[in-house]
Amino acid sequence: MRIACLGGGPAGLYFAISMKLHDPAHEIVVIERNRPDDTFGWGVVLSDETLDNLAANDAVSAARIRKHFAYWDDIAVIHDGVKTVSTGHGFCGIGRRQLLLLLQARARELDIELRFESDVAESAIDELRREFDLVLAADGLNSRTRQRYAEHFQPDIDVRACKFVWLGTRQTFNDAFTFIFEKTEHGWVWAHAYQFDADTATFIVECSEATWRAFGFGEMSQQASIALCERIFARHLDGHALMSNANHIRGSAWINFPRVLCARWSFDNVVLMGDAAATAHFSIGSGTKLALESAIALAEYLHSEPDMASAFARYEEERRLEVLRLQSAARNSTEWFEQVERYLDLDPVQFNYSLLTRSQRISHENLRLRDPAWLESAERWFQAQAGNAGSARAPMFAPYRLRDMQLINRVVVSPMAQYKAMDGCPTDWHFVHYAERAKGGAGLVYTEMTCVSPEGRITPGCPGFYAPEHEAAWKRLCDFVHAETPAKLCAQIGHSGPKGSTQLGWQEMDAPLAEGNWPIMAASAVPWSARNQTPKAMDRADMERVRDEFVAAARMAERAGFDMLEVHAAHGYLLSSFITPLTNRRDDEYGGSLENRMRYPLEVIRAVRAAWPAHKPLSVRISANDWVGDEGVTPDEAVEIARLLQAAEVDIVDVSAGQTSTRAKPQYGRMFQTPFSDRIRNETVMATMAVGNIYQADHVNSILMAGRADLVCLARPHLADPYWTLHAAAGIQDGECEWPSPYRAGRDQLQRLAERGEGWV
Repeated sequence: MRIACLGGGPAGLYFAISMKLHDPAHEIVVIERNRPDDTFGWGVVLSDETLDNLAANDAVSAARIRKHFAYWDDIAVIHDGVKTVSTGHGFCGIGRRQLLLLLQARARELDIELRFESDVAESAIDELRREFDLVLAADGLNSRTRQRYAEHFQPDIDVRACKFVWLGTRQTFNDAFTFIFEKTEHGWVWAHAYQFDADTATFIVECSEATWRAFGFGEMSQQASIALCERIFARHLDGHALMSNANHIRGSAWINFPRVLCARWSFDNVVLMGDAAATAHFSIGSGTKLALESAIALAEYLHSEPDMASAFARYEEERRLEVLRLQSAARNSTEWFEQVERYLDLDPVQFNYSLLTRSQRISHENLRLRDPAWLESAERWFQAQAGNAGSARAPMFAPYRLRDMQLINRVVVSPMAQYKAMDGCPTDWHFVHYAERAKGGAGLVYTEMTCVSPEGRITPGCPGFYAPEHEAAWKRLCDFVHAETPAKLCAQIGHSGPKGSTQLGWQEMDAPLAEGNWPIMAASAVPWSARNQTPKAMDRADMERVRDEFVAAARMAERAGFDMLEVHAAHGYLLSSFITPLTNRRDDEYGGSLENRMRYPLEVIRAVRAAWPAHKPLSVRISANDWVGDEGVTPDEAVEIARLLQAAEVDIVDVSAGQTSTRAKPQYGRMFQTPFSDRIRNETVMATMAVGNIYQADHVNSILMAGRADLVCLARPHLADPYWTLHAAAGIQDGECEWPSPYRAGRDQLQRLAERGEGWV
């Protein structure tokens, strides 16, 4: 094949090398606009895994690269005057210029033509397509090739919020990959610093747009900008200067990071690679890793697949998955730094943990493998904060107090509808279901949404708090749980609103009944879907009646013996229908602004708080994101909702999301709703519960230790395993969980198996 590689960075050079190694008969030219020794970055970071991949692909260049690596194992975080060091992280760095020179030399050995100072205009790319069998577009972040065929590649470019500048220094930071956070007169400024050769380190300075503007960095020359950065970080630079290699850029050289993702990576005989196809934020240091490993993969597929189109398809299919994984981690990391000022008041222990786990690629138990001593010290700190000084148990087993309610741990059994009630009355199914989960070790067990009136039921199978027999059935459960287990019980009360009179969950969710529908009401006459009833827009008499039904339900829950109460104001049910502008179309004092939309829910919540005993905690569940952009409730607005709840003496907010509209487009993933809890907790200093695709002890411990929530709710895992908490304790070899006395023989066997790395099956 005759191949043109546009761009002489790591992607273009290493693809050319890889192709020549497969078949020396290929005629390959690498075309680069800059000189051979020009480079506008400093160091790059690679992992041991990437080095192994390079060695398997080309042992010669891998050995040369390895000779120039700087290795370090530690991460140091300097925050609030405290330097926290953890180990076991395993990084290696090399200068970008050195890497390029090594790859250039290897390319020449393999008879690859290198054309430097050759600027390919966008209009000339069509001619290259005709001249060569394959055109690799590795022409960088601002790819002209991607722009030329934008209608085919369909790039999505998301410009991120923070400003940063890429600098270098002779202060090597040779003991650790170092993060430095400095508070200035205009806000926080931070640096990412790491050594990449014997006497040089990368030094990336970053700050918010507001801080950048307040300093006037945008109007400064590069020299003035660098001098100011030297002043900010003077005590860490030890007299060393900061250096720029971006003198070709006019102005201060600060930029915003653009996240690039393309719908397609190939068009005819043109294929994208490296930053032209996708970018990964510098805070996870994987851009060069992606480029090199993509080069290996595409070269392999071009020789294993029957034709170029098949090779491109396989390359895109398989590499896209890895790119999306890294971009997901990079997005989490990027967003953490964009909101870092939210976390800078955390204790240095918790701040360090939050930083280390920001991308979700490093988990609690992964940290234990890396640095068991540091993690144990962090766990002891967490337990001490919870009033359990001297313990080194995992965070999930720290006690927690809300008003007079004391929980033995932070694990919560989420509300999960059972659809087994008869005329609103809980049955033996409910007794067994909730009793088993209370015996299973969780600190707090929720009932499903229990409805305040017959008309407020979601389905005919939903339980209620509106008849004497309901109270008796719930009291039977509370008495058993309190007598036989240390678990506490929370009653969740609510009204279905526009989602009422629908089928059981295992029939057709949220669809109207085939017959026997009852009238429904909501904030406005907006049906849940075209198939559902149009609800009556509530008038003042309706509001007063429903408010009083909530109060009566709360009093019934108190008489039944519940330890905690939650008002359901999420998921499109009645109170949620007031909160979200998607369903609240009112033009009176209950519609329009957030203050107005919250007016009626707060009226109900305040009345419930007044009726509920002062020594018992009250929670409210909210949907923190309608997943429809600015048309619905956004995470920004959720923070304000939480502040209003806090002012209404709500003790903790149960932070869910979505289910308020059929138009919602959630972004699913592990712990995908936890960021909303994190934001509310750390911006309002209000206690929160995290929910949403949380299913491992690792998830629970990571969320708690990083300060993203105070309690963690698990739903489906508790449907699959009522004893999830006890089994999780055995899995991490925690022997302190209290098991029911008749089950201790099972506990002992499970612990022995766990110690041997075995399970039940």
